[in-house]
Amino acid sequence: MRTPLIIGTRGSDLALWQANFVKSLLAGIGLASEIQIIKTQGDLIQHLSFDKLEGKGFFTKEIEEALLNGSTDIAVHSHKDLPTESPEELRIAFVSDREDPSELLLIRKEAVDPSRKFALKKGAELGTSSARRKAQFSAFRPDIILKELRGNVPTRINKLREKNYDAILVAAAGEERLEIDLNDFHVEKLDPKEFIPAPAQGVLAIQIRSNDTELFALLQSLHHTSVANTIGIERKVLNLFQGGCQMPVGVYAEYDEENELYKVRASKAERWDTMPVSVYLESASHEGMAERIVEKIAQVKPCRLFITRDLKEESYLQNVLLGHGFQVEGKAMIETLAVPFHTLPSAEWIFFSSKQAVKYFFRQKPQLGEQKFACVGKATADELRKSGKRADFIGSSTDTKMTGKQFAARVGSEKVLFPQAKGSMRSIQQQFVKPEQVIDLVVYETKKKNEGAAPEADMIVFTSPSNVEAWFERFRIHPGQKVIAMGDATANALRQFGVKQLTKPDAFDDAGIVRAVFGMSGRELEN
Repeated sequence: MRTPLIIGTRGSDLALWQANFVKSLLAGIGLASEIQIIKTQGDLIQHLSFDKLEGKGFFTKEIEEALLNGSTDIAVHSHKDLPTESPEELRIAFVSDREDPSELLLIRKEAVDPSRKFALKKGAELGTSSARRKAQFSAFRPDIILKELRGNVPTRINKLREKNYDAILVAAAGEERLEIDLNDFHVEKLDPKEFIPAPAQGVLAIQIRSNDTELFALLQSLHHTSVANTIGIERKVLNLFQGGCQMPVGVYAEYDEENELYKVRASKAERWDTMPVSVYLESASHEGMAERIVEKIAQVKPCRLFITRDLKEESYLQNVLLGHGFQVEGKAMIETLAVPFHTLPSAEWIFFSSKQAVKYFFRQKPQLGEQKFACVGKATADELRKSGKRADFIGSSTDTKMTGKQFAARVGSEKVLFPQAKGSMRSIQQQFVKPEQVIDLVVYETKKKNEGAAPEADMIVFTSPSNVEAWFERFRIHPGQKVIAMGDATANALRQFGVKQLTKPDAFDDAGIVRAVFGMSGRELEN
C-alpha cells in the first residue's frame, strides 16, 4: 500500500472541501494522504446542458480511470454523481454520514412573493440544468420560466448575484460545506419529503480498487452502515430505471428508528418537461424496497378522482394527475363561516390545526405580540406564511396524536392558544398533561352543503371529518370505490360509517395526496 495515499478529486471548491474532509478522516486513523486534482468531462464542457452530454458519469469517469491506471489510490465523489454501475475493478470502501439532503431555493429579494408556492414571484426565471429539478419544480409552479445554469456552486451563486436569474436551486449540503454567505438572498429550504432530492444527495462515496484488500479493511471504521442502507435503496431505484444522475428521478429514503420502518418517497418523470409520478412505501426491511417502488410507479393507472375540497387552478395535485390522464373533480361538502372573537387570550404559542383556522384567525386582524407559531403540517404552515408568519414547529406525521405529543414536549410549561372550528375534535390539545396550558379559541364553524348529485368517481379523497359526515348524509361508498382519508381523525370518521378499506397519505399536503392516489390507482382493494 502506497504511502502517502493519493486522493483523486475534481478541482472545484466543493470537491476540494470534500477531498480535504476525507484526508482528515484518513489522518484520524493514521493514514497519510495527498490530493491530486483531475479534470472531468463535466468540468471541461460548460456550454452544454447535462442532457446534451453523452453517456453517464460526467463528473466521475476520469477520476475512476486514474484509480484504474494506478495513478491514484482513493477517489472522492459526491455519491449522487456516481453511476449506479461501476467497473468490477473498483468498489466503494466507505460512505460518509449524510449531510442535509434538501434543496435550497435562492431567490433575489425583489423576486420574493410569500403568497406563492416556495415564495417565488409569478413568472420568475429559475436557473437549473438538472432534469429532476426541472420536472418537479414545473409540477409545483408551471408559471416559472426555466433557464439553463451550469458551473460549480460559487459560480452559480455569482450568476444569481449578477441578476441573470430570479432564483436558482442548489443542494443544501454543498452550500453548508462551503459556508457561503447568502444574506443578500431570500433562502427557501425545500422539504425533501415534498421536493424529492437526487439519490444519495448529501453523501460522499469513497472509492478504491477492488484488489486493495488491506486498504479496504483499514477504511471500514469510517463506514456509515445505516446511511449505506438508505442510499442503497435510492441508488437501486435509479439503477432499475437504468438512469444516470441526469435522469429525472428523485428518491429519498429515511429510517424511522421509533417505529423501526424504512420510509421511501420517489419521483420519476419520463423527461424534464413531463409531469412526474411520485409514490411512497414503508417497510421494516430495506430489502426489495427499490423493486417495489419501481413496480408501484409502473402500475399507475389513470382513474376518476373526487376530492372533498374546492380545487385551485394550477395546483400541484391537478398539474400532476391531469398530466397522467386522471379525471379530477373537487368540491367541498361543507362551507365555512367566521366566528368573531373580541379579545385575544394571552399565550406564548399559537397552534393551527388547519388552513381554515389560519385564514379565519388572521382575517380578524388580531393584535399579536411575540408569540411563536405551530402548525399541524406543511400545508397549514404554507398558509401561515401567506399572513407573513413562519411556523416555529411543523408536525411531520399524519398521526395527530403523535404530532400532539411532539408539540407538547417542545412547548414544556408554556401556554398554547388553539384557533379552531366550532366542535373541533381537539386531537392535539388532548395530548397535553396539564389542561390549564390549553386555550381554545373558536374562529370559524362549518355547515354542510346539500346540493348536487353524487360524483362519478373511482377514488374519493376525504379531507376532513366534517366532509365525511356531509357526504354520508346524502351519498354512500360503492363497491370498488377506493378511499383516501386525510389523517387519523378523518379515517376514524369513515370507519364509523362502515368504511374499512382505506389508505392515508404520508403527509398533510398535495404531494402526500398525489403519492397516495398514484399508489392506490394501480391496485385493487384488499378483501
